Amino acid sequence: MSASIAVFLIALPLSLGIALATGAPLQAGLVAAAVGGLVAGRLGGSPLQVSGPAAGLTVVTADLIQRYGWRTTCAITILAGLAQLGLGCLRVARGALAVSPAIVHGMLAGIGVTIAVAQLHIVLGGTPQSSVPDNLRALPAQLADMRPASVSVSVLTLALLLLWPRLPGRAGRLLRKLPAALVAVAGATAAAALAGLRLPKVDLPSWSNHALAGLPEGPVLGLVAAVLTTTLVCSVQSLLGAVAVDKLVSARPGLSARVGRSRLDRELLGQGAANIVSGSLGGLPIAGVAVRSSANVHAGAVSRSSTMLHGVLVVIAALLMVPILELIPLASLAALVMAVGIQMVSLNHIRTVTRHREVWVYAVTTLGVVSLGVLEGVALGIAMAVGVALHRLTRTRIRHNEKEGVHHVHVRGQLTFLAVPRLSRTLHLVPHGADTVVELDGSFMDHAAYETLQDWQKTHTAQGGTVEITGRHPGTRISEPQASGDCRCRPWTPWRNHQCDGPQSTPPAEKNPDGSDRSEPDPTGTGGASGHELARGISAFQRNTAPLVRSELARLAREGQRPSQLFLTCSDSRLVTSMITSSGPGDLFVVRNVGNLVPRPGEESGDDSVAAAIEYAVDVLRVRSITVCGHSGCGAMQALLDSEPGGARTPLKRWLRHGLPSLERMADASRPWGRLAGRTPADAVEQLCLTNVVQQLEHLRAHDSVARALDEGALELHGMYFHVGEAEAYLLTETDAGGVFDRVRESDLTA
Repeated sequence: MSASIAVFLIALPLSLGIALATGAPLQAGLVAAAVGGLVAGRLGGSPLQVSGPAAGLTVVTADLIQRYGWRTTCAITILAGLAQLGLGCLRVARGALAVSPAIVHGMLAGIGVTIAVAQLHIVLGGTPQSSVPDNLRALPAQLADMRPASVSVSVLTLALLLLWPRLPGRAGRLLRKLPAALVAVAGATAAAALAGLRLPKVDLPSWSNHALAGLPEGPVLGLVAAVLTTTLVCSVQSLLGAVAVDKLVSARPGLSARVGRSRLDRELLGQGAANIVSGSLGGLPIAGVAVRSSANVHAGAVSRSSTMLHGVLVVIAALLMVPILELIPLASLAALVMAVGIQMVSLNHIRTVTRHREVWVYAVTTLGVVSLGVLEGVALGIAMAVGVALHRLTRTRIRHNEKEGVHHVHVRGQLTFLAVPRLSRTLHLVPHGADTVVELDGSFMDHAAYETLQDWQKTHTAQGGTVEITGRHPGTRISEPQASGDCRCRPWTPWRNHQCDGPQSTPPAEKNPDGSDRSEPDPTGTGGASGHELARGISAFQRNTAPLVRSELARLAREGQRPSQLFLTCSDSRLVTSMITSSGPGDLFVVRNVGNLVPRPGEESGDDSVAAAIEYAVDVLRVRSITVCGHSGCGAMQALLDSEPGGARTPLKRWLRHGLPSLERMADASRPWGRLAGRTPADAVEQLCLTNVVQQLEHLRAHDSVARALDEGALELHGMYFHVGEAEAYLLTETDAGGVFDRVRESDLTA
């Protein structure tokens, strides 16, 4: 019930605003919201996703209304629903997620720009034009003739939208439970009424005059393109929304087990049925809406009942609240929709596509949608994505040089059939019988390139030459399969009873100072009297790893670091952060200290290193998440348990005082602490390790930069526990009872 009310309070003003932005009858937004809740909520495959009129459909629908009229637009909505039913029956929903995220984000950004520019004219008291270029050309005249009353109401709406989520203190936390969209529209409406402003307001004609669908009229090819465009945008947005909801649900283990993962083909069927009903009743096209869906999950929804009940509440409002709704100024709704449009241009998305070198795909799609239209922009984006992929496949550099009698053939990039002629010419530059090193610096080799390299290797070896293949699989012949027992991490000191031998065996040159093979245990346990482990490790890096990462590190040196995560963990030597997170250079901004502690602001006592790293990561690097990682057998936690009042105040004891709140939390039965899913902690040390992660997350929230980013929705906090003996990672899930650490399973991960 509470979740349905929260979603209803968000859906009501947004549905009216989106209908206003499209130029449709305002009742059409309410019809779509009600049908989305009742039909899509009942039949869809994502129980907690809330469907209705979506901002991403605004530009498409506005264009259809202008070209074909309202009744034909309703007919197109029905036909799009039938097309979605067909796609759902063909079970192609999962394939729709193969569309490059850069194209999807670019499409949404282009739609957001189009919405914002159009609604700006209503904010200024005028009427929007049919396209972005026309709106931009008409903007100077509109600014010269703006209406102060409309502008003042719009500014008040935007101010409330911006400031309401940032209300400070305990009262602010209580007030923030009311949706900012509702508060903004209600506040602007009340202010306009008290000031006696004469403004255009919501006009809801009698339901008896509501226009329903008619037979489609217009050129056949135009109608087919319209149906395809509506189907594409509705389907992709709904499926991506369902995947996003799965990620929110997976953060709540109890809910995840109850709700399960979304059934995407069923979701497509439910969306198709909802569009058929909405079009038949004179409603807007329907898709899954991210804002309402996330509000539904965060408000505590546990089944599809909340989604359906929100639809019932919309029906009640449409029938009984007409006099109240007609008090809302159109300028306030326009400001609300304009803000939604601006938010669709996400800086996080831009940073992501830039990091993955797909910014051109994003930019071409955005500009295409803004200047030409949604379908044309998406087509341009797909063409650009294909071009970028082909460019990457063909951008293979092959060079040959001789150094100290050894011929080196360096291949940088993907080896496909397109590069075979260049590869063959270069290999034939190597004299018969010469010692040769082939360096493969790429992640892919197709069959044609494989056979070319293999045939040349056999021929060259038969003529008395030697061939060493290095790169992705150092030391292996290209014709030999990779051993299944390949080991990718080797410590400096020997592993006793180590079972991972084979391709990564120690090269003969790596000897202990006494001449013994370093792969054999050193009885002294010192790794050699001279202590050259560091130098040997650096030498191995320069020989084996540096050729693989040099190009990536060079790129990072040029572009600077842009990590997405701050990873705060213990100094324990058994925690290899890059290994347990499968991360590489530039991925993690790592802070390590004894006990993975986060001093609370004001308690650093001269040591600001952790606070400085947090501030730099959040405010400068703009990381999107912070993870506090504890581990089993933590010596710092054991020292906390063994500590006694008084005694010498050593540097270690002074530092460990930041962990005392964790010790107090574990002793206080009234305060929840961390626990493991499926088993009880092995001992008090493990319990304190878990509790400490929960407590340090609280300390993190007290830092100004973190609190500010959390309020803006730009940052997430995560807890993690790594069991060293099991080589098992556990992620923390926040619940009302504290925190549960659950294993990370491959089946829990969504597309």
